[in-house]
Amino acid sequence: MENSDKLVAELIKLPTETEWLEFKDSNYDPEMIGQDISALANSAVLSDRDHAYMIWGVNDTTHEIIGTDYNQYSKLNKNQEIESWLRNLLSKNADFEFQQAEIDTHKIIILVINKALCQTVTFKKTDYIRVGSYTKKLNEYPSLQARLWDRLCSTHFECPFAKKDLQENKVLNYLDFPVYFNLQEKPLPASQKTVFHYMLEDCILVRQDNGLYAITNLGAILLAKHLSDFPTIARKAIRVVLYQDDTRLKILKENDGNKGYAAGFEGLIQFLEALLPSEENIEDGLRKTKTTYPMIAVREIIANALMHQDFSIAGTGPLVEIFKSRIEITNPGIPLIDIMRIIDNPPKSRNEKLAALMRRLKMCEELGSGWDRIVTSCESYQLQAPKINLYEENTKVIIYSKIPYTNMQQDDRIWSCYLHACIKQVAGDGLTNSSLRKRFGLPDTASAAISRLIKDAVSQKLIKPFDPDTAPRYMKYVPFWA
Repeated sequence: MENSDKLVAELIKLPTETEWLEFKDSNYDPEMIGQDISALANSAVLSDRDHAYMIWGVNDTTHEIIGTDYNQYSKLNKNQEIESWLRNLLSKNADFEFQQAEIDTHKIIILVINKALCQTVTFKKTDYIRVGSYTKKLNEYPSLQARLWDRLCSTHFECPFAKKDLQENKVLNYLDFPVYFNLQEKPLPASQKTVFHYMLEDCILVRQDNGLYAITNLGAILLAKHLSDFPTIARKAIRVVLYQDDTRLKILKENDGNKGYAAGFEGLIQFLEALLPSEENIEDGLRKTKTTYPMIAVREIIANALMHQDFSIAGTGPLVEIFKSRIEITNPGIPLIDIMRIIDNPPKSRNEKLAALMRRLKMCEELGSGWDRIVTSCESYQLQAPKINLYEENTKVIIYSKIPYTNMQQDDRIWSCYLHACIKQVAGDGLTNSSLRKRFGLPDTASAAISRLIKDAVSQKLIKPFDPDTAPRYMKYVPFWA
């Protein structure tokens, strides 16, 4: 196959076999191959390699090209093709491919083995590991077993390759690399070598074992010129749908994004702002346009949906739906933190590298202050607090347009009251009758109605008095967790 000869040429330069590389001359025993696939896939994880290799036709001592007569397509084991036999006995997460090369008229067979993902690769329900150049049962080495499982539990979406085997002069054809520097407010490097340096450091690119380059999922999902160039992640493009009213009966406009998240984010926000209702006001003698929804909140919620989605859920991506009186933003996966503590808890993401790079690219807030800004900006517009609905495999955040307090559902009032208490708490203050009236844009005459709302929130154990012995007119309330 293409580039297999280059791969072999690079690997034979290594001084010895490694935990992720084994050379063979004439050993074609199927049991040995199955055990080695398990061992090499698991060892690749510990060695921080994306692939491991078995190569037939290379002397394991001198690394001299000697050729092989092995043909995996014609070799049978118990009347079954060897590859089919191996796949039946290996665990389902085993991923490997036989390749063939010809070097100096010598036939070479390469078995490319992907590293284990999520769990160990087993053969006949036993997992193996490489110890030096030997294949051993994993349970015989408890310390290696513990390290391996620790690595497997921290395996993330960002690292696998979205496109591989690219020549250096082809890589940047797929990426909007100027955005990477512009969003960080860095000058665009004058040389391609410097561009590659930064992008290799950020794991946007990886130099493969065959000397060619790969674009990682992280690089593709953020910087792709066209997500359709990357079939494995193309379905993760963000989709925008505009409806005629508050139902899904009639779609007025639909747009499936095809740019990477960073490459297309500002354009997406501008597109949404143009779709949302707005009004013009005269302030200080100047005409100013104000959207129905705070764009700060919309921006942060969309960034959160992109950043915290569960990429392991196939066939679906982030979705923005615009209705007459609300916006719904849905992403695959559910939060890793309790939504009742979404204001005060430190941020936690299943996509740490993606989250870190999105923050550096100024697509979202640092230090977990995104939900503070979301809630505060909605309060400044006197909107009810955004709802967070959790489903089996999805999270949906809903922002509502402004409606009178008297028309709000009681549950929505209580949720708004609770988040107001959270915002006050992280600011070092407490919720009061006065602050809650102001939050809803109500006059002093609504004091009794707000008192009833506070009482209901207390009875549901969402808030509590800061000091129960304080006189009622001076009473402050804090969240239940304070």
